[in-house]
Amino acid sequence: MTPKNHSPFPIKRTLLQGAFVLAAGFSLPAFAGLDVQLNIGAPPPPQAEVVPVVPAGQVWAPGYYEYVHGQYVWRRGHLMAGRPGQHWVPESWERRGDHHHFEEGHWEHDRR
Repeated sequence: MTPKNHSPFPIKRTLLQGAFVLAAGFSLPAFAGLDVQLNIGAPPPPQAEVVPVVPAGQVWAPGYYEYVHGQYVWRRGHLMAGRPGQHWVPESWERRGDHHHFEEGHWEHDRR
């Protein structure tokens, strides 16, 4: 006879409770956002690069300055595999009022 308010399957209940706690823990970071802005000077002008002949199926990702540990560091351009129906939007620095904002490079779908 099973006592009142007790599951005949305690392991199953424990697993379900554990799954719920685990799922809740993974969903919390989705609600927590952090926006940090640093007021740093403008990046240096881009460095000159020799762009190689780009083979079919490849795209050129131009170099850019990245702000690392308090200084700008040049990241050289490179070839990477293309994506059919998409184009590469390179990393860039955009002036917004009295500061500069870094935009990550990303793929965008081609307009038809």
